[in-house]
Amino acid sequence: MLTSKEKSDTRRLPMMPIREVVIFPHGMTPFLVGREPSVRAIEEALAADKKIFLATQHDASVDDPRPDEIYSVGTVANIVQSLKQADGNLKVLVEGVERGKILSVSEEEGYFRATIKTFSFKVEPGPQLDALTSRVTSLFEQYVKLSQNVNYDTMVAAIRGDDPGKLADTVGANMQLSTEEKQELLEIFDPIDRLTRVAEMLDIEIEKLNVDRTIQGRVKRQMEKAQKEYYLNEKIKAIQKELGRGEKSEFDELKKKIETAGMTKDAYEKAMAELKRLENMPPMSAESTVSRNYLDWLLAVPWKKRSKEIRDLPYAQKVLESDHYGLEKIKERILEFLAVRRLVKTPKGSILCFVGPPGVGKTSLGMSIAKATGRKFVRLSLGGVRDEAEIRGHRRTYIGALPGQILQMMKKAGVRNPVFMLDEVDKMSTDFRGDPSAALLEVLDPEQNFMFMDHYLDVEYDLSQVFFIATANVLHTIPPALQDRMEVIRLSGYTELEKMEIAKRFLVPKQEKEAGLNHQQIEFTEEGINELMQHYTREAGVRNLEREIGNVCRKVARMVVNAQSAKKKEAVEKAVITAAKVNDLLGPQKFREQQADKKNEVGATVGLAWTEVGGSILTTEAAIMEGSGKLTTTGKLGDVMQESAQAAMSYIRSRSHVMGLPRDFYRHIDIHLHVPEGAIPKDGPSAGITIATSICSALTSIPVRADIAMTGEITVRGRVLPIGGLKEKLLAAYRHGIREVVLPADNEKDLPDIPENIRKEMKLHFVHSMDQVLKLALEREIEMAPIAPMLTAAEIVERSRDEKVTH
Repeated sequence: MLTSKEKSDTRRLPMMPIREVVIFPHGMTPFLVGREPSVRAIEEALAADKKIFLATQHDASVDDPRPDEIYSVGTVANIVQSLKQADGNLKVLVEGVERGKILSVSEEEGYFRATIKTFSFKVEPGPQLDALTSRVTSLFEQYVKLSQNVNYDTMVAAIRGDDPGKLADTVGANMQLSTEEKQELLEIFDPIDRLTRVAEMLDIEIEKLNVDRTIQGRVKRQMEKAQKEYYLNEKIKAIQKELGRGEKSEFDELKKKIETAGMTKDAYEKAMAELKRLENMPPMSAESTVSRNYLDWLLAVPWKKRSKEIRDLPYAQKVLESDHYGLEKIKERILEFLAVRRLVKTPKGSILCFVGPPGVGKTSLGMSIAKATGRKFVRLSLGGVRDEAEIRGHRRTYIGALPGQILQMMKKAGVRNPVFMLDEVDKMSTDFRGDPSAALLEVLDPEQNFMFMDHYLDVEYDLSQVFFIATANVLHTIPPALQDRMEVIRLSGYTELEKMEIAKRFLVPKQEKEAGLNHQQIEFTEEGINELMQHYTREAGVRNLEREIGNVCRKVARMVVNAQSAKKKEAVEKAVITAAKVNDLLGPQKFREQQADKKNEVGATVGLAWTEVGGSILTTEAAIMEGSGKLTTTGKLGDVMQESAQAAMSYIRSRSHVMGLPRDFYRHIDIHLHVPEGAIPKDGPSAGITIATSICSALTSIPVRADIAMTGEITVRGRVLPIGGLKEKLLAAYRHGIREVVLPADNEKDLPDIPENIRKEMKLHFVHSMDQVLKLALEREIEMAPIAPMLTAAEIVERSRDEKVTH
């Protein structure tokens, strides 16, 4: 076992705190002294025996450390040399003598003076000490070879001598350790313990250096490989040139492509300048990859290639008729477009916007237009897009930058004049990355899109030959400026007759084919299709109808496969899809039929509404109770609808004298107005006459006819104003079995848009005033009187209850 004997001594010396350095005994260390207390301590030591106590402070950023911010173990040192510089700092060279531990510190005349205790150890020699010394020496030799920060002379000086403490201090002072690690070594007073700790630290540092050397060697080999490949590539090019092979280099091919691409003058000049830059770049550099990608995109977008356009009107009409049933207005617009193209050599591109509920064929119509005109078709879905860069692209300064979706789709089309569909244009949104709808303003403006500027290409690109078609479910979410640039064509919902024809011509054959069935295995009757339309779907379009037809076909396909698996000799019986068969295959009806034979009720009026998925009916209910004149609205009604209720109430109050109501009837009752399906938000002015009718019915106790529906905006004077979505609302009434509708007189001009079979089957009343509405909607006329009897609030409520019980 290694042993050492300890002796101690106490003395009092000037103390100087030092930063980011640890002074070891037996070593010479130079440093600058600038702080005033430190300069005073040096001067005091020089005036005495040139001995000073040096201790490292905990935080190097502290200019005036307190005694408790200085390590308690430091080094007694001799000041070998001191030189005052011109700036007042002292350049000092010190030699460490021995360790010391602070017992106490006092401040005298602007500097610290410390009472320290020093220790001296005498180590007894032996084989174990020799082995430890040899191990440390060997490890230090390895460390010096791996590290380039320690010179050979230092190593020789450390090895000389038999003092283990001096060996440990010299090695520790010359290792690349942190201040904390060196302080740890300094605080180990026993030479044997200190030498053991140095051996452990050397093991760790040698391992780190070996890892660093491995990594550096790997990096160096990779760099040498890249340089070697570059050198050999250049050598191969030179050899091929000498042999007369490969005259056309990659750059020559790029140059030829640029010259034949048909670019604009600006784009051509930019491409040639980029090609020249690329030639001067090292092929392995990252910048060359960016330049090459840019040139590839410039060459990829079509500059002069065009589709040969079909301008044969009979052929186009034939294609449109074979692909879609109905939609006469849109077909007329397409044929007009083709007629103009035939007469004008260079017409501007058209920009249409199809607006209608889901499932009416907006997207498929765009594909039919491309087919009818002989153009390529590309589609870009804008639903959820909220970044302007999706339209215009990113600038080349960004890593991984690409052109916007407009030019990416043009590349996909490969021609300058495709049919370009911008699907779901009403579902774009805005955030901190920009407004994509604002970026579309340039794309969809015929006066600007001939010089569309993408951020990535940074050259003008002509979009004027593109046939843009946008689709949307609603218009109010599209900014007005964007609406102004498009020709809006509305696609209303289909009538049941149209749905029947669409199902027989398109949906049934398509779903039969997808299910692997033929006409010998399945047959849809009109009765069966009608059952699907009325009791399994309720929509303006035909998407859900197609889905339900597909469900029927798949169930029949399973029956066919089961029959074939049973290896029945007799032929599989043909499945005839009747109404009963539909119920058997699809289960209970999803929608109950709402016909007009329900009872007339007090305060319940059938209104008509328009939604994103088409028209629907909306029943409005009113109830009277004793109160203080409060009007309550429920059913998640919007601000406009609540204002319509207020306007209806004002009309009724102004007409109370002819309705048999006291002039102050509203002060003693509360009116509760409710629109069912309360979880669904509702708004708009078209429910005005419906609300007024419900309140009038509740106040007069006269039931409202259940076989009549209505829609129209009301004023406080009782005038009925026009509304929108007339076709959708009438189709909704027709779907729900209502054949009599009250409409504003100003909407009579919209009748040509209504299918002829609907006009013939429905009885339409066009009214100017609310008085006309009440005459038509109430079960009996209100007994008009010049002077109405003064009824109390209790009598009004009681009369309303009695009438409800009767009905």
